Amino acid sequence: MAYCCGRRTARSEAGITLKTAKLLKASDPAAIAEAARIIRDGGLVVFPTETVYGLGADACNPLAVARIFEVKQRPRLDPLIVHVADVESARLYGLFPEGVAAELMRRFWPGPLTLVVPKSERIPPIVTAGLPTVAIRMPAHEAALALIRAAGCALAAPSANSFGRVSPTEASHISDHLAKKIDLILDGGRCAVGVESTVLALTGGTPRILRAGGIPPETLRELLGPIEWSTGGQDRPQSPGQLTRHYATNTPLEILKEGDRRADPHPGERVGLLTLTSPRHPEQYAAVEVLSETGDLRVAAANLFAALHRLDRQQLDRIAAHALPEHGLGIAIMDRLRRCAAR
Repeated sequence: MAYCCGRRTARSEAGITLKTAKLLKASDPAAIAEAARIIRDGGLVVFPTETVYGLGADACNPLAVARIFEVKQRPRLDPLIVHVADVESARLYGLFPEGVAAELMRRFWPGPLTLVVPKSERIPPIVTAGLPTVAIRMPAHEAALALIRAAGCALAAPSANSFGRVSPTEASHISDHLAKKIDLILDGGRCAVGVESTVLALTGGTPRILRAGGIPPETLRELLGPIEWSTGGQDRPQSPGQLTRHYATNTPLEILKEGDRRADPHPGERVGLLTLTSPRHPEQYAAVEVLSETGDLRVAAANLFAALHRLDRQQLDRIAAHALPEHGLGIAIMDRLRRCAAR
């Protein structure tokens, strides 16, 4: 990959040079201004958040939003999240219930919590996949907030990857295939949280978690009390991240308990190991990714998708993933691994 005047170039099989998206520093105000202009003109911009990189378009421009689905090859039945820069804007796009919604926004916004509420007429049906509800969040990343403010509109934005594949947590994870179909990539470095936002529905009597994510359920229970779950694989998702197979590597992945001998490579087999802490015999694997030397689940979550990207590039026969403790962010990590492993 070569760089030329901020715009990356790549050669196709036919030997023709194809231009791909500009790659600019998200910390540069001029880059934010250019990205905002592209958004206002109906273009697509990849931008960093604290969770993963998003592929953004003007949430109120149905033609621009349609390009997101086309570029990602995302089914139209899978709704998108609307990103806002302040609570006042959020209330323009969604009808938030009194009391609990305000407390959740006060405690967790900006941050990795998405709230699902009845939608306003400002949001076109393509954003919500025809559902009467909309998913809204305020990202905890200065570049994302600056872009939304400069563009003057909310951003509809799924993760910046081909549909169903491993989410990007670094600008280098954006595939050439995707970069050739968009206008600009804002490089904000590594995403701090590393897994997508928790999605919480406020459309019934009891709040429901639709997707495990960056806010652990224990933290939400401290504020809300009982919480329902509705995260299982669905053919008609109510939220992003609910399809049975998602976050998938090209290399087959299998989840195993620590010490399970099925993780051991067969003669001539190249096996990669994904594990929370250092394994006893790393030498038997073609590649090993340790998510946290100290077993810290927050560190593990931040490292998860980058580790999967690296393993997937190693031309392995399979990936063996040790199961992680299912509390705190371990719940979100295991949710991603199970959907990655689904066939």
